Amino acid sequence: MLPTIEWKGKHIRMIDQRKLPGRVQWVVCKNDKDVVRAIRSMVIRGAPAIGVAAAMGLALGSEAVKATAYDAFDRGFREMAERMVKARPTAVNLRWAVERMILLVEQMAGRDPEEIRITLREESEKILSEDIEINLKIGEHGNRLVPRKAVILTHCNAGSLATGGYGTALGVIRAAHDAGKKIKVIADETRPWLQGLRLTAFELMEDGIPVTVIADSAAGSLMHQGKVDLVITGADRIAANGDVANKIGTYQVAVLAKENKIPFYVAAPLSTIDLRIKSGDTIPVEERDSTEISHFRNIRVGPPGVKVFNPAFDVTPGKYVSGIITEAGIAKAPYQKGIKYLFKNR
Repeated sequence: MLPTIEWKGKHIRMIDQRKLPGRVQWVVCKNDKDVVRAIRSMVIRGAPAIGVAAAMGLALGSEAVKATAYDAFDRGFREMAERMVKARPTAVNLRWAVERMILLVEQMAGRDPEEIRITLREESEKILSEDIEINLKIGEHGNRLVPRKAVILTHCNAGSLATGGYGTALGVIRAAHDAGKKIKVIADETRPWLQGLRLTAFELMEDGIPVTVIADSAAGSLMHQGKVDLVITGADRIAANGDVANKIGTYQVAVLAKENKIPFYVAAPLSTIDLRIKSGDTIPVEERDSTEISHFRNIRVGPPGVKVFNPAFDVTPGKYVSGIITEAGIAKAPYQKGIKYLFKNR
């Protein structure tokens, strides 16, 4: 299993996910601005992985905050943190990681900036290791929901490439496979970036887990034919009422699953749940560049000047979600109560 992101000496390197599966290529980030560019340009993606990248980016960037006194360091660090948090608006893990790093700096008020820099790097390494451990726990809890023999449909990529390692939705799938269950996976291709085709299929094939890729529009037909037993996806942000923001196309998969009486589960760490957001109606949805739709590999495929609407995510109401799988357990409806219970007992 390839590491998604890691420290390499004084720099950070991450797999360029735009190049997979054809080529494994590393992008080296030498400062926080490089990390912001990598997040915005989809070099690294997936809510947990973006959170790890943000924490590492702030630790890396702190080296360039040339201050010998705490107050000056704090001002420079906060300016950098504000730039980082704007890199991608929907994935709440990014803000969570930034706020955790800011809190660490606050707790070290009055200390030598060099000591703070060292502690920031240690904290970013801790966030990475915690994420991997969290994913393993998500897999353990989610495995209980997977029958001994099952066909699982997933959308986008919520595997090791979208996290610090192991994965959320694919973490559940990996845990079921490791438990000896006879599972097969159907992966939506996931337009326009084809994360299902390029990344999910790549990960599962590397692990020897049977996978078949379908066009996004084929999911409903397969469900109607009884060829899907359950659906598991990841999430970029979950509201306090159980509404889920995830890669565009997730909502229609959830509606189709409900119509065909198929369980629809969401696997995500508690850090993806935003208790400050009461419902999905107020989750910010990023709209990306029109060329992601009108072009393919920099070749125009649509007529010149055609209007394009390109939201990166959609919001699935909690009523379509059968359960939210976290490292603290599985929340069920009513989600206001179920989610609060998880936070209380984590």
